[in-house]
Amino acid sequence: MAETRSSGGVTYTAAGADYFAKRSLKRTAGVWGLWGLGVAAVVSGDFSGWNFGLDFAGWGGMLIAFVLVTIMYFGMLFSIGEMAAAMPHTGGAYSFARSAMGPWGGFVTGLAETIEYVATTAVIVYFSASYLDSITGALFGFNLPGWVWWVILYAIFIVLNSAGAEISFRFALVVAVISIAILAVFFVMALASGQFSFDKLFDIAPAEGQTEFLPFGVGAILFALPFAMWFFLGIEELPLAAEEAHNPAKDIPRAGITGLITLTVLGLLVLVLNPGVTGSEALRTAGEPLLDGFRAFLPDGVAALLAAFALIGLLASLQGIMFAYGRNMYSLSRAGYYPKFLSLTGKRQTPWVALLVGAVIGFAALLLVEFGGEIAGPIVLNIAVWGAVLAYALQMVSFIILRRKFPNAKRPYLSPVGVPGAVVAGVIAVLIFIGFLLNPAFLPAIIAIAVVYVVMLVLFAIFGRTKLVLSPEEEYALSGGMHGDPQQEGYDAMEGEVFGDRKDTPRN
Repeated sequence: MAETRSSGGVTYTAAGADYFAKRSLKRTAGVWGLWGLGVAAVVSGDFSGWNFGLDFAGWGGMLIAFVLVTIMYFGMLFSIGEMAAAMPHTGGAYSFARSAMGPWGGFVTGLAETIEYVATTAVIVYFSASYLDSITGALFGFNLPGWVWWVILYAIFIVLNSAGAEISFRFALVVAVISIAILAVFFVMALASGQFSFDKLFDIAPAEGQTEFLPFGVGAILFALPFAMWFFLGIEELPLAAEEAHNPAKDIPRAGITGLITLTVLGLLVLVLNPGVTGSEALRTAGEPLLDGFRAFLPDGVAALLAAFALIGLLASLQGIMFAYGRNMYSLSRAGYYPKFLSLTGKRQTPWVALLVGAVIGFAALLLVEFGGEIAGPIVLNIAVWGAVLAYALQMVSFIILRRKFPNAKRPYLSPVGVPGAVVAGVIAVLIFIGFLLNPAFLPAIIAIAVVYVVMLVLFAIFGRTKLVLSPEEEYALSGGMHGDPQQEGYDAMEGEVFGDRKDTPRN
């Protein structure tokens, strides 16, 4: 029977080198590979999803929401960069919160990130299927049911992400560059077409007593914030690549901020130029806003051909976010919070089991919503964003706590905005969280996440907390930040202290 040791309300089970050998990752990514992964994960937000914010707040409200969300992401990325450099292991948000707030805090935060990435992948699959069906209908005269496209897309990208991390990073970099080029073509054509007009930005009829700039009032900005996040959602995944980066302490902060600057420029141009050629009214509920933008100044056949290239942006994000949920589930499984078989990696050193299980969950969510009488994309999008803002707020709390709790931990990178930047980012995340609670349209997403949390917390309380493993994330937390890089110190560096002859007591 495996040896166990209790600490902080949880029980650790001895694992040993063989356990981690079956769960190994490989360092393959440099700073540009990480930049490509971050941009690829997000760039689909420039193609679809963001435009639903126009329906809630009009163009002026979306612009203000975009500014607020940009501030939040810069404050958050600086903070995450500091924590990721100090903790060069795969756990990401779960690891930060585990070190700051103990096992329960780590589990709650890690689960929020699981929800975010699994649901985000499902949203991208949904919109990619919509684009694909429009393209095949216009160019080849055939259409398929949505669920068939979903199966095809999930299957292709599970295979791609399971083929090896090096292939994943290279693919992400290539499609990120292609996606940016496609957007650049749209920007140039939109300006050269003669169709752009600032008046089209404000063509949503204002409610009584409101203005064209804010057609539904100032309060509606709160409801637009989740959709403004779609321009950036996913860039925070980079710490999940820590054990696959050559120099995570330097490259993850650098790639994160460089990628965020790239996405800010792209997002602002899309926000201005896309509704500027079609009108905000026409885009407020559109499933393919960029395709509609091309249609505004090109014949349908040519627009459909360009949309085939625009689809690359969606597929880029599908690859990037699938990478994220795979590593998130892998790290929580390796530590014992999720069933341990999810962290098996196989010969390719990729978490193929987690990738497959996450796809099944996302596909089931799409089926449940679609055939339950609702529009799948917007509802699952809300689930993704709500999970994200919960994880964001908890990570900013973790940053503030860790500055005090682990003052002697090595921090190769320091956030230039420090604790004040984390506070501002955290406050904006909380505002978005509150906006969800106040908006009846988001109620299905809130109920869905509440059900998931109740089930998962009960399962963790009964089973998971008694089966934890001293993974690198747990070792960092228990050692007060003294155990850092698992690939230098060994994945089971603390097992001798906890389960050996020494009588050291692990610290929580």
